[in-house]
Amino acid sequence: MSKKPLASFLIGMLLLPIFVYLAPVVSAQVSEIEKLQQGIQDRGNRLAEIEKEIAKFEADLKVVGTEKQTLQKAINQLTLERKKVQSEISRTENLISSTDLEINKLILEIGKTERSIMQIEDAIAQIIRAEYKAGNTTLVELMLAHSQLSDFWSSFEAYEAVRDKMSTKVTELSSLQRLLDEKREDNTEKRSELLSLQSQYKDQHSVLANNQAEQSDLLEVTKSEEKSYQRLLAQKQEAREQIIKDLRDFEAKLQFFLDPTTIPTPGTAVFDWPLKSVIITQYFGGTEFAKQNASVYAGRAYHPGIDLGTPRGSTLYAPLAGTVRATGNTDLVPGCYSWGKWTLIDHANGLSTLYAHQDVISVSPGQKVSTGEIIGYTGNTGYSTGPHLHFTVYAKDGVTVRKFNEIKTVTSCGPASTPVAATDAYLDPMLYLKPL
Repeated sequence: MSKKPLASFLIGMLLLPIFVYLAPVVSAQVSEIEKLQQGIQDRGNRLAEIEKEIAKFEADLKVVGTEKQTLQKAINQLTLERKKVQSEISRTENLISSTDLEINKLILEIGKTERSIMQIEDAIAQIIRAEYKAGNTTLVELMLAHSQLSDFWSSFEAYEAVRDKMSTKVTELSSLQRLLDEKREDNTEKRSELLSLQSQYKDQHSVLANNQAEQSDLLEVTKSEEKSYQRLLAQKQEAREQIIKDLRDFEAKLQFFLDPTTIPTPGTAVFDWPLKSVIITQYFGGTEFAKQNASVYAGRAYHPGIDLGTPRGSTLYAPLAGTVRATGNTDLVPGCYSWGKWTLIDHANGLSTLYAHQDVISVSPGQKVSTGEIIGYTGNTGYSTGPHLHFTVYAKDGVTVRKFNEIKTVTSCGPASTPVAATDAYLDPMLYLKPL
């Protein structure tokens, strides 16, 4: 074979439409990817509609929350909460479905990229083999093999084109390899996101079940009579006042010296907010509410945390990385009208945080959590005049977990666990939260 045909053969081989053989398969894959992309877009549109539904329910709940505490208000609130949670479940279902589609799309794109890499690697291998076979031909031999100088230059340019094509193929291979790595990383992230969404879906169904059970219990206890409902509220408040008095008396006797060097300087914003939407309904310490309801705080105008108004089932996020020290549910023990479901998290900066009145706890003792990780869902458990999150910040060394019957045996509450801290260990959360 002369040098010119050899060069032509090399270029022809480089430009060989390798994809022709796989064209129908590739075309089908591209079509499937487009279908998946359309499905993802459709679900995105549906999500926008669901978000509007949730916003409406939240607005309605704010209106109901300002009404006088009556049985009808409680029923209306539970009904609205249930509708809101059902919409949130629909949102999560759509997100799960959309994530499934995205994973399937990534799988197809990964397969397509892997085949492209194999094809380019095959082409490069053929070029190397051909270059090796032609490698013994010197420039002088190539010139002498042609009777016309123009033919020589054509062959020479053909060899140069082969080398240029080789360089292009290598560059394409590197780009495709980077793309493949990115697609695989995206796939891993999406699978992790899917697991998180499936966990949310399960927890949201728990919120819905709790809502339905609470409404059923409320109607059973009150027999749909307003007098019975008001009597129930009075009994709960009386029991709550006794528990608070016992707890405050106990904590006042605890000895704790706060070393300021062991915690962040007040005014240092170390915590994110634990809720996406923040509405502060009560501040720390001698608030106006506490002054007007001194009996609730055992004769002292004192509130050991802040309250954030939020509908039942709102997602609760860790404001800073830490380790879950303990969780509890005072509602499991009759008469314990206290924190309801609560979570205590220790942070590396010398602080601990409490999240009370939760509907669902999504973490367990000993579990490490990262900033922004879902740790539960807000609710109306324990003694609460409405759905909200109670958020407390402690000096970590000053808070322990005890049982109510250890605090005072005459308390009717019994062996329900609760965080307990000396008065000096309670810190104003606003001094450590990021500005709104």
